[in-house]
Amino acid sequence: MYYAQTLASLSKHYAFSLDEKWFKLSKKIKDIILFGSDNEEIKFSYDDGYEKYSHKKTFEGVVNNLERRFLETDSDWKREEIAQYQSDTKCERCNGYRLKDEALCVKINNLNISEITEKSISDAKKWFMSLEKNLDKTRLKIAYHILKEINERLDFLINVGLDYLTLSRESGTLSGGESQRIRLASQIGSGLTGVLYVLDEPSIGLHQKDNIKLIDALKRLRDLGNTVIVVEHDTETIENADHIIDLGPEAGNNGGEIVVQGNYQEIIKNEQSITGKYLSNKSFIQIPKNRRLAKNGRFIEILGATGNNLNNVNLKIPLGSFVCVTGVSGSGKSTLILQTLYNALNLTLNNNKSRKIPKPFKGFKGIELIDKVIDIDQSPIGRTPRSNPATYTGAFGPIRDWFTNLPESKARGYKPGRFSFNVRGGRCEACEGDGVITYEMHFLPDVYITCDECKGSRYNRETLEIKFKDKSIADILNMTVDEGCDYFENISSIRSKLLTLKKVGLGYIKIGQQATTLSGGEAQRIKLAKELSKRSTGRTMYILDEPTTGLHYHDIKKLLEILHTFVATGNTVVVIEHNLEVIKTADYIIDLGPDGGVNGGNIIAEGKPEEIIEFKESYTGKFLKSLLDRKFKKIA
Repeated sequence: MYYAQTLASLSKHYAFSLDEKWFKLSKKIKDIILFGSDNEEIKFSYDDGYEKYSHKKTFEGVVNNLERRFLETDSDWKREEIAQYQSDTKCERCNGYRLKDEALCVKINNLNISEITEKSISDAKKWFMSLEKNLDKTRLKIAYHILKEINERLDFLINVGLDYLTLSRESGTLSGGESQRIRLASQIGSGLTGVLYVLDEPSIGLHQKDNIKLIDALKRLRDLGNTVIVVEHDTETIENADHIIDLGPEAGNNGGEIVVQGNYQEIIKNEQSITGKYLSNKSFIQIPKNRRLAKNGRFIEILGATGNNLNNVNLKIPLGSFVCVTGVSGSGKSTLILQTLYNALNLTLNNNKSRKIPKPFKGFKGIELIDKVIDIDQSPIGRTPRSNPATYTGAFGPIRDWFTNLPESKARGYKPGRFSFNVRGGRCEACEGDGVITYEMHFLPDVYITCDECKGSRYNRETLEIKFKDKSIADILNMTVDEGCDYFENISSIRSKLLTLKKVGLGYIKIGQQATTLSGGEAQRIKLAKELSKRSTGRTMYILDEPTTGLHYHDIKKLLEILHTFVATGNTVVVIEHNLEVIKTADYIIDLGPDGGVNGGNIIAEGKPEEIIEFKESYTGKFLKSLLDRKFKKIA
């Protein structure tokens, strides 16, 4: 109401109509609405339902208002809401080069420093090597030591499979695996010995073709006299390890023990090890007997995609199928699927506030065949301790309602808000319902200490006195999902929500577990559980970017069951993936390449897995062929 009346006052002062379409307004009016009236005062009139009042002041402007609120607020939620209206565009003055004209005037072999950093690492290596032929003897002598250092560092990056990255790539856009491999490259270059290195899934985002480069880099560190500890699920990395420590046997409260340790042969012989069973193929992910065809022969198409390194690509996705988008790192998968397809569909179908502009493309077909598009990523389900699986999936609502309807609650006049830790009344006010006290460490991550007042229960004494089957609401939130399913076995409204979490393999997590303690893989599966609990329209497209990150084979098997459940109800699932266990179960594969960076950006193969292996140009096909041809392959 307030903002509508503000705009009405603006339109009256500047004599324009609020019914006029935005693109028909003059540039002057657009600038005033977006950036304010500068020093010009405007009479604003308001009616809040109780009184009418008016006053004169300058108009701040929508952009300035959002920017001020973004900078001033302490609320992460508010920042995220405002951030939805932000988008990145190149600076008009420097065209994204970041430097002044004077600096850009300095050139070597007709290129300035920004043009060189725009090159991929592999292209930059070729350019620096070519300088030996293009520089005269005097200049070459001056540059000799500098070129030697640059070429060595580029070699380190190439050796860990990062040849497709541009030198100017922003660090915030790198995946966890890419960041680790950059640090790994710098460590190899340092030549240190006697160091203990710990890496957490460095193979994230890496195609099998480049995996051996990473393993060789790790071995090089070991051979220098260092110890390398790798947390990893990748089969090839496990096979090359000198010593393997397998934890389990399962997850959460059912894990936490060393099941077996030793060399590769000792692991696969151990009957207690789930990892060993998958490595020895006693347990396996089945290959579907039949591949689904496009539902009613229908496809959704993106025509002429040219974002980043894409070469006028025409994408064709069969609807009602499980589709895997594959290709080496840097081949254009994320650009095509996330930055082009998803952003285009999101703008059109979801009417989303987030106006992320899709990368350039000429047009699309078949959009009327789907009703919504959902990107299920591994970002946290919440950024505060108050967020948890129960609140995210909607299970907490019926739990609160159940406690509200207990006789003791009714006698005390308690409402559902009494059992919420987001509002005053029933929550512990010392920690404001967080269960922990947050200490900001400025340049370090926040530290969470259990609240002394409520001992982590989040509620005050009076609220905790309300019990169902001798359990308070805090006890319920402290149960695992498996325990909750048994406890509420006769209360379908609660049990049905918890069962979806159990179906996605999260029976071990606590119902009220703080979102800040969940891994990326767990957060993604909670999002999947929420989607499972919704009524399916059979016309939804789900998009997932490397959903197997951080997942064991056993968890991948459960994940695939869920994704295929979505498809079985008529929906379409599009997955960007390197994991062959996922790729082999796809109905349809779209393989980009042949290589990364400027040598990628083309669809080189598409079809069923059995068809992809026939394309000689496809690296994915070569690795997939050995998997499909194995004598132990299992058919579902």
